[in-house]
Parts: sequence; C-alpha cells; structure tokens
Amino acid sequence: MKVLVADDSATSRQMLRSVLAKWGYEVVLAENGAEAWDILADADPPPMAILDWVMPHLSGPEVCRRVRDTHREPYTYILLLTSKNTKGETVEGLEAGADDYIVKPFDQHELQVRLRAGKRIIDLQMDLLEAREELRERANKDLLTMLPNRSAIWTVLRQEISRCHRDNRTVGVILLDIDHFKRINDSYGHFAGDTVLRETAMRLRSNMRPYDQVGRYGGEEFLVVLPNCDLEQASHQAERMRHRLEETCISLEGIEITISASFGVTVSDGSEKDPDVFVRVADEALYRAKATGRNCVSRLTLEESTHWHPC
Repeated sequence: MKVLVADDSATSRQMLRSVLAKWGYEVVLAENGAEAWDILADADPPPMAILDWVMPHLSGPEVCRRVRDTHREPYTYILLLTSKNTKGETVEGLEAGADDYIVKPFDQHELQVRLRAGKRIIDLQMDLLEAREELRERANKDLLTMLPNRSAIWTVLRQEISRCHRDNRTVGVILLDIDHFKRINDSYGHFAGDTVLRETAMRLRSNMRPYDQVGRYGGEEFLVVLPNCDLEQASHQAERMRHRLEETCISLEGIEITISASFGVTVSDGSEKDPDVFVRVADEALYRAKATGRNCVSRLTLEESTHWHPC
C-alpha cells in the first residue's frame, strides 16, 4: 500500500521511508505542505498519509482540511506527526480532519500499530465501495442477460437524443422482439426460454460497434441505441442483427431451437427531444414487421408515424 510521507526535514523523511519500506509500504515523499497537497489532490493519491504538523507553505492541519473539503473517494487516512502534546492542539489536528496523531519522537512499534489500524480502515472502505458499485451495477442490469435493464437503456437513449439535438447529428433507434417466444416457453420450458434470451443478448452484443448500446426493454423485447446512424445505416444494422440471430440454431439437451426476431427502426434527427416518441415510433415499425410475416425489418420516420404530431 502507498503511504505519503510529508516532512520538511530530510532526515525525518529518509528515516520514515526506511522504516515504512521495511514494513512493506510503498513510500511517496513530499518536502512541504504544498507538495503534499498536490500529491493528495492527484487522480490516484496514496490511500494513507503521514504529515508533519509544521511544514512550509501549508501545515499538516491545513493539508488535512483541504483533503476533507474535497469529499473525495476513496478515503485518505491521515496521521499527523507533532511535537505538540497539549489537549487543545490535539483537538485542533483532529478537527482539521486527521484520523490519528503521534507525538515526536515516536516509538516505531506505536507507529506500526497505528498504521495497521489505518490500513484496516482503508481496506474496509474499499470493500464497502466495491459492494456499493456492485449494487449500482445490479440496479442497472438485467440479471438474466446482463444487459442494461429498461431504466438504464432508457437513460442512454435520452442522453443520446439530447446529444444529437445539441450536436446536430442523428441517432438510430431499434426495437426488436423475439418471434414466437411464448411458443418456445410453452414447448420447451422456461429454462429454454431463458437460454434463448441470453443467447439473443450475446449475439446482439457481438454484432455492434463499441459505442452502441443494447438493453433488455421488456420480456422478449430489446432496445438498441445507435449514435451517429441515419435511417439507412440503422436499417442495415438491424438486418445484420436479424441474420446473426437466425444463422445458427441453439442446441439445448438434444433440441435445436431457431431464433428469429422482428425489428422496428426509426431515427432521431434532433427535431424531437422526447425519447418516448422514438420508442413508440419504433414500436409502430415493429408492429408492421410482425404484420408482414415476422423475421424482418421495418423502418419508419417520425413524419410517417401516427404517433408523432409536430407542434
């Protein structure tokens, strides 16, 4: 684990570096408070810092205040080194944001124990951050297909439509529905249906540009957002996806299951900001694809749709 040592005394810095290195820490050195603040304000600061109380430019408590004022994560554990041993000065250091302090000259074993306590706090906080990130990811993912869920893909669509309105470009929108999915569930069971949904998600993902997005919009419906695609390009992408889905059967316990889907395509050109409009237009195009025999692509502009009424 990295530890910042900030002290204007070269002797103290080198002594601390030698001791900390012996204990397995990676040491970063600073000669004054301003240099310490620059290191701690960096994008990837050391998770622990040992700051001398009295330093040029910025004192140890002043560096503490600046660090705490950022409210950044992950947390930086700060230990103040001080020759002051009065209650008032101790309170001042802790109120500035220090987690602990040690009085110079200090006992090495005491410093080691205090750093070990700090490391436990840092490790615990990292575990909490990872758990929070996992919860956030689970909240935005469909756990069966591991695609963005309805809410997450809706947010992507809203952001891309806002961006296209601002930057004067287009966004392709595809809504697709697996053909006869109920028949698959009824004939082979819900386990087979889940397998079809996961395989569909995998095939859709594998046939997209890195910055395109696909999410599970409903039971067997998927929503695809294609930045910088006009209607023709979005239609071609939908055709590629349609071919990718149907080209290979799924083998499941000796049963061959064919996947096909119907696609509705539309495009945003910046004339309309409401993402709900584009989903409804794509859904209208999807309905037309189903009405013409399924396993095909139907495209529709806003002007052609019965759902769009310009002001």
